Amino acid sequence: MEKKDVIILVFFLDFKMKRIIQLVILINVATAQMNLYDLNHYHVNRDTINYPSNAMIKSFIIPGWGQFQNNDPIWKSLTFLTFEIVGLSLMIDYNKRGEEVRKDFETFADKHWTLERWYNNTKSIFPGRWEEVLVGTHKLQILINGDYYYTDQLAYLKNNYSWNEIFVIRDRDFYENIGKYDQFVGGWDDPFDNPFDDVGKWYTIKKGNVESIILTQQKDYYRDLRNDSNILKYHAKNTLSILMLNHLLSGLEAGLKSKGKYDLFPKVRFYSNMQNTYGVQGVKISYEW
Repeated sequence: MEKKDVIILVFFLDFKMKRIIQLVILINVATAQMNLYDLNHYHVNRDTINYPSNAMIKSFIIPGWGQFQNNDPIWKSLTFLTFEIVGLSLMIDYNKRGEEVRKDFETFADKHWTLERWYNNTKSIFPGRWEEVLVGTHKLQILINGDYYYTDQLAYLKNNYSWNEIFVIRDRDFYENIGKYDQFVGGWDDPFDNPFDDVGKWYTIKKGNVESIILTQQKDYYRDLRNDSNILKYHAKNTLSILMLNHLLSGLEAGLKSKGKYDLFPKVRFYSNMQNTYGVQGVKISYEW
């Protein structure tokens, strides 16, 4: 009984091994008859990547150019192009005028606001807390003998240096702060009077229901100049946004219109190669101009 079982097991193992050997031989014979690197034996999937049409690209660059290529009515090209020229002219003009007004208000501030006057007038405007106001919530940068400090240290620095040695840094923060915050109102050169009434060269105005602003005639004029400059720069930014929209609309319109006259999208094909490390033979791009 035990011997019969062994014979059956051996027969079974022998049968399985024969099938495996036969399969291996069959594979070897089959593969020996063909070139593994011949692409004709493989099905190659070719991927296509889409890119914008020629007319679309041209109109993205110069609005109206793509419409001209598509032989559209001339008014269409001229509309996009005219819009571009007018928009560019306006943007350049707004920027130029904004820069001119910026130079005007900076020159005005350089002439009518000084650090020494700010220090002295702050003592008169806020006699009980002038040192607290000097420290304040905002700071101006100052330069003394090549070293940089801030105006929150001015009370201390004034005891060690003369005004001829102390220079305020007139940067963008300086020109913003002296027109925006009451803390720096004392630096303007208007003849000093009561700053807490609503008359005279120094006066207080209400801003909303709670806040009030201390102004002088010089400070008020300066604030108007800065506001004019900011408005012009704002218009320039808006004009630039409109110009970008003009490029986008012109490009999209040209691309959609060119469909049917030309292939809207070129075709990019990748070819496989089993001999290549990454399995890629190359790339073929077909594009209709």
